[in-house]
Amino acid sequence: MPRIISRSEHSISRADISRNALKVLYRLKDAGYQGFLVGGSVRDLLLGRRPKDFDVATDAHPEDVRALFGNSRLIGRRFRLAHIRYGGEIIEVATFRGVGNEEDGGAERQVSAESGRLLRDNVYGTIEEDVWRRDFTANSLYYNIADFSVWDFTGGFTDIQARQLRMIGIPEARFREDPVRMLRAARFAAKLGFSMDTTVADEIVSLGGLLDGVPPARLFDEFLKLFQSGHALASYHELQRYGLFPRLFPATAAWMGPGGDSRSRFIEDALRNTDQRVADDRPVTPMFLIGVFLWGAVAERAAQLAAGGMSDYQALANAAAELARDQAERIAMPKRFSIPMREMLQLQARFDLTRGARALAFLESDRFRAAYDLYLLRARVGNADPAIADWWTRLQELPADQRRQALGVGRSGGGDGDGTPRRPRRRRRGHRRVREDAPETQPDLQPGV
Repeated sequence: MPRIISRSEHSISRADISRNALKVLYRLKDAGYQGFLVGGSVRDLLLGRRPKDFDVATDAHPEDVRALFGNSRLIGRRFRLAHIRYGGEIIEVATFRGVGNEEDGGAERQVSAESGRLLRDNVYGTIEEDVWRRDFTANSLYYNIADFSVWDFTGGFTDIQARQLRMIGIPEARFREDPVRMLRAARFAAKLGFSMDTTVADEIVSLGGLLDGVPPARLFDEFLKLFQSGHALASYHELQRYGLFPRLFPATAAWMGPGGDSRSRFIEDALRNTDQRVADDRPVTPMFLIGVFLWGAVAERAAQLAAGGMSDYQALANAAAELARDQAERIAMPKRFSIPMREMLQLQARFDLTRGARALAFLESDRFRAAYDLYLLRARVGNADPAIADWWTRLQELPADQRRQALGVGRSGGGDGDGTPRRPRRRRRGHRRVREDAPETQPDLQPGV
């Protein structure tokens, strides 16, 4: 039986709950179903934080929810869910899940015999069963719209007060069911400032290798939650503490080595600045931060290629493509991010070019700002020339005509840097000139730091 925490004993107010989530809860209740606000939203409300999402759990089956809400659609294969859309907000509604096993659930429940990983799970049950399918006690509280009480089956209310992260069930079995729970544990510890239960921490250290079997596309989603939500630096520290960071970024971990204070500072400065951008409500992009993680390994590989006679620019281009391809085997970044990331890395070779029309074209290119921010970060830790970084900074502050003068470019924009325009060349039909540094795509990017 749960511990029922009455309205007078907790701090959750309906005024702090999304109006759309309340609509869903009340309609379920009025239709004769149970409706509970559940998971991270309850936890955050108890901590005095503003929840990002409001999830609902109910005894209504997905098809029942679909019939009740015309603005809903059913999603998911592994877990069948209903998404109810109100403008830009989506309320996720999940049916109580049963405990059962693969024999009980038949085709609706599939577990990998080799790893124990849960592949499919559409076995429905009661709230008493559903709670044991959740991961951490702090995420297992249910806010009952019927009487505004909080139901606690696992001691989560006390754990939240103690700011402790404890797992429901046996940690080893739960991590084998879904290895991503290890990343979730690190993320919650970082985001909430919770201490991790020693049993949970020990199992993460032992079972980190299970992440190697997680689909790279799913790990990209986890990367966004870890590093683009305002607690990137704390997440990085948690991942390093439990040996998970090398599982996600092996090339970065190898480049950093056991020591290397300047290399650690390079990574941490980028994470700190990313957190500040999120706090300031400025945009961030995953391509910048993953590029930062890969830069050291890319630079080392480029040096090897340049030693063989390749130009610095081409060496960086080849090294960036090679390391990005290897990294995609761990975290699959969509092309709209991976292509500009590679360009940002290879454009580091352009900053030594401070005269002429090509320097002006670089300054005015779509990729300049992200490449410039990376160069500044490098300069701060002694990985690039601070004088050149300062030169490009001052150049951007000049009016357009003075920029051209500083670069030695005539008003026409042509010429070889002495102000003398070139004679236009005749173009051969059927051929199109392409700038050497032209980006492969033209998305509207914002720098990551």
